[in-house]
Amino acid sequence: MQEKSEVVVSVVMGSDSDLPVMEEAVKVLDAFAIHHELFLTSAHRTPERTAIFARGAAKRGVRIIIVGAGAAAHLAGVIAAQTLLPVIGVPIDATSLKGLDALLATVQMPGGIPVATMAIGKAGAKNAALFAVRILALEDADLSKRLQSYSRKMAQEVERKHENLKK
Repeated sequence: MQEKSEVVVSVVMGSDSDLPVMEEAVKVLDAFAIHHELFLTSAHRTPERTAIFARGAAKRGVRIIIVGAGAAAHLAGVIAAQTLLPVIGVPIDATSLKGLDALLATVQMPGGIPVATMAIGKAGAKNAALFAVRILALEDADLSKRLQSYSRKMAQEVERKHENLKK
């Protein structure tokens, strides 16, 4: 890992099979021109790699960590336990339980180890990135304006679709 970089958001996955879901977060970060990285590590298979990543993220300039994981989904909590950075969890549908196991593992953190938890799957990954944008926009007026514009466009799209229903 690099010393200091322009990376502001780290998108972390427990498995390369999580990439199709986590690409939704990447699309949002790209749309807002937020520098990000993808990082693959496992709470269970590579615990030391995970610990080194989590402990070093802030020193590298990372400000927010988005974590996608399925099944036991301990990754977000393990990372949150080793950093003071905001961690946003995205449960992934990776088992016969359709992501419910990952949701419960991600949302049920003990007091003192906060993980903001989004919906299961692609919508959760998209919202995780938008939540990161909202956090970053608190201290970035230009980003705040772009976020307001994004919200207006969503509202206009709903109105346009409503008008199309009348035709």
